[in-house]
Amino acid sequence: MRSPISGYSRLTKVHKFSAAGIAAAGAAALVFAAVPSGSAETEKPVAVKQVAWNTSAFGETQQAELTKQSDNAAKQAKAEAEANKKKAEADAKAKADKERAEKEAASRSQERKPVQAAPAAPAPAPAPKTYANNLDGWIKEAMDIMKAKGIPGSYNGIYRNIMRESTGNPNAINNWDSNAAAGIPSKGLLQVIDPTFKAYHVDGTSWNIYDPVANITAACNYAWKVYGSMDNVNSAY
Repeated sequence: MRSPISGYSRLTKVHKFSAAGIAAAGAAALVFAAVPSGSAETEKPVAVKQVAWNTSAFGETQQAELTKQSDNAAKQAKAEAEANKKKAEADAKAKADKERAEKEAASRSQERKPVQAAPAAPAPAPAPKTYANNLDGWIKEAMDIMKAKGIPGSYNGIYRNIMRESTGNPNAINNWDSNAAAGIPSKGLLQVIDPTFKAYHVDGTSWNIYDPVANITAACNYAWKVYGSMDNVNSAY
């Protein structure tokens, strides 16, 4: 009878008997083969120990080995994954640190400005020159102004004419000469009349004819234009 399962045929009764006979014959052959030929007196029978084949125990052992290998592979894969993860994290951190350092360096480079030398402090203005409030100081101050304006005249020439005209009195006035008779008396250190003082007044000095410095500079300016210099005046001028 054919089995409904493909590739599998059921054994018939005759086939079963044949298989049983073959199995019995095989067992007998094993017994005879295990007992050597010869006399029973000289030879002893050899006991044959049958080896039992336990398929269930073999299967369990194989399964345990496969399970062990699978567990080891899983552990190794997990360890490799963790190592790769740590390496990736370390690489990412190193990259981020490098980019941050580059940005900070670029930022510092931009923020830095060229160091410029501090502007030099302006030189302090020279202290104004002071002069004594006496004839010597008046002549010296007048000469500095005259020098700035290009008006010639020496200390000795100025001093000599002052002493002749007013003996050094800045408030001296002549009320008896022809100028006085004309109503324009000579005044100050160098005895200058008002029209002359106004015509030859030097900028930067007082308009007061009795002011010693203004009187000297105006008189020397007049002497320069008329005589070439106060040094050339030796009498009334």
